[in-house]
Amino acid sequence: MELTSRTLVYALSSVAAATLLATLWLWPRLSRQRLLPVLGRLGLLAVTQVSVLAVLLLSVNNAYGFYSSWNDLLRPGGTPLVLTAAKGPAAAPKGDELVRPTDEGGLETVKDVLPEGTAEEVGRVDSVRVTGTASGLSDQVFVYLPPEYFNPRYARERFPVLLALAGYPGSSLHLVEGLRLPQTAAGLQHDGRMAPTVIVMARPTVAPPRNTECVNVPGGPQAETWFAEDVPAALRSAYRVSRSAGSWGVFGYSTGGSCALRLAMRHPDTYRNAAGMHADYTVPNDHWTDGDLFRGDQDAARQSDLDWRLKNLPAPRADLLLVSTRAEDDFPATQKFLAEAQQVAAAHPGFQVDSIFLPDGGHSFETWRRELPATLEWLSDHLDPPPDREPRS
Repeated sequence: MELTSRTLVYALSSVAAATLLATLWLWPRLSRQRLLPVLGRLGLLAVTQVSVLAVLLLSVNNAYGFYSSWNDLLRPGGTPLVLTAAKGPAAAPKGDELVRPTDEGGLETVKDVLPEGTAEEVGRVDSVRVTGTASGLSDQVFVYLPPEYFNPRYARERFPVLLALAGYPGSSLHLVEGLRLPQTAAGLQHDGRMAPTVIVMARPTVAPPRNTECVNVPGGPQAETWFAEDVPAALRSAYRVSRSAGSWGVFGYSTGGSCALRLAMRHPDTYRNAAGMHADYTVPNDHWTDGDLFRGDQDAARQSDLDWRLKNLPAPRADLLLVSTRAEDDFPATQKFLAEAQQVAAAHPGFQVDSIFLPDGGHSFETWRRELPATLEWLSDHLDPPPDREPRS
């Protein structure tokens, strides 16, 4: 049974309820001050408290996505692989299903991701595990393939790519269930407001539970290498996607938005386009990052500070979109970064920054869903048509 399965939560809830009832029923019978009754009372209390605590911990984990599988919890990093598709139905799921691999090799289905229909009609969502040869990190991602990917007319065409990043500590499933990304993208593509695009859905928490902010931690997880090198290399080896940086974009919300802007500014040769929804522009030192991510390396800290990069380094060849609301607490920081970026862009034609600011809304899926269609349209407009084609067999 998968770690994030609702069935597991319901089963443990039933155990907790049963042990509570058993405690109430057996307590009078264990009231004697002898060794066995005392041990019985201690046992009942221990089982009840452990089962209740397990339900609470699983519920919190399901809500925030600290660990997405038993492997995440028990064996961080997993077994080194380059890219493997989930076996069985996961490699070719039905049009209305998204599948998640479990540690036992089984599958748990998440319903209502795409409308009814074949892959040629509505597209497909694959569940795959990417593990980098450069970083050594491994994580599950979801890959949305548009209907055109399966159309014989496009058999030799490569497709543009968007890497979508969830917030911290959310799982990649939040992009599906909370943001409704595949559904929104499919609708925009169907209406002609977005070009057929492969969308890769991932989480920044590739070394749970620590928030690495998608940077390389000295002596620790090489998250930036995973996103900048391993993910593109693995996807290009497994899918018919573009090899040109101009056809690749990255976006996300909250921490995912911060990661997206940082990846485009630091690796424009991989991601030429980026959109940050409610992003931060510096790497925090807090409980979630386990203190200073850079272990006192001031140069590495400055390199990942987007404000510092704007002022001190040559402008990257990248197109950026800042998305937020005027009611956000950190909106002044976004305004400041936008003003500085526009000054840099005026002197460097290869660097561009745009913005979308709603009058109201908070740090929530409700707001991010409102911003998503315009964000996807902007990204699609800035992704270059892939110049490369599949060679004839």
